[in-house]
Amino acid sequence: MTRVLNLLEADPRPRHPEKAHRPDNPIARKPAWIRAKAPGSPGYAATHALVRQHKLTTVCEEARCPNIGECWEKKHATFMIMGEICTRACAFCNVATGLPGALDADEPARVADATAKLGLSHVVVTSVDRDDLGDGGAAHFAAVIRAIRTAAPATTIEVLTPDFLRKDGALEIVIDARPDVFNHNLETVPGNYLTVRPGARYFHSLRLLQRAKELDPAVFTKSGIMVGLGETRNEVLQVMDDLRSAQVDFLTIGQYLQPSPKHHAVEDFVTPAEFEAYAAIGAAKGFALVSASPLTRSSHHAGEDFARLKAARLAAAKA
Repeated sequence: MTRVLNLLEADPRPRHPEKAHRPDNPIARKPAWIRAKAPGSPGYAATHALVRQHKLTTVCEEARCPNIGECWEKKHATFMIMGEICTRACAFCNVATGLPGALDADEPARVADATAKLGLSHVVVTSVDRDDLGDGGAAHFAAVIRAIRTAAPATTIEVLTPDFLRKDGALEIVIDARPDVFNHNLETVPGNYLTVRPGARYFHSLRLLQRAKELDPAVFTKSGIMVGLGETRNEVLQVMDDLRSAQVDFLTIGQYLQPSPKHHAVEDFVTPAEFEAYAAIGAAKGFALVSASPLTRSSHHAGEDFARLKAARLAAAKA
């Protein structure tokens, strides 16, 4: 039996205790088209040092993102706030699960300072799920947004939030802080939710995205899904239609990669040609931007994509 340990910290306790009883799913060999640049450049080292200096958590590390070498070399990092322990137990995710600690009141200032020192033109802020908090952490998100506005007023801000399930008023708190991009990932097709994302509800997440646009029509809305989890092509196309009905501007589609034998198995590796087809279909359905490739992740190339989103909106306004 495989025991999934927390190797990101000195403490060797299981990183995913809720998965310990599950049978192992062998990790399939990756095809030739899935290749990521290994970390180790001077730029990567500089970003790593700054993250450690400010005692920050990044989803790049916690989720074992395959693009960490490329992004950190460019001094791009996605900050993960409210700790590194999540109250959910999604079958695809490598973030540790358990009972989180108290919020760190100094964290917004540290994130803002790191954003300024990295010289980021665009920053992405995400978090673990905090079902233990009355507002799901919405006020903490707002505090981070406002701190970044003060420390780096020229930086545009993208938030990738939890679903705030059963947290009335939480979304309003985040939107009131005026992020430039509001991102919430559906993650997979609705038929997979019970096995892949059991703590969430598909139509609640969809409504969250729709409500964000209703609260602030100027905010760019964004969502992403993984493929390779057993979904069908028609199910992916239905998710696209659902997101367009919610007026979502930007869709990301990437290949699911299995973090450990205790996580959900990769059912299939989607080819680059299939990803290109998804991107073309998404554009035809009316998304302002679709990013679809094996290594596409929600925050990958976020700054460049934001510039493209603004250009697409401006072109549409002139049409």
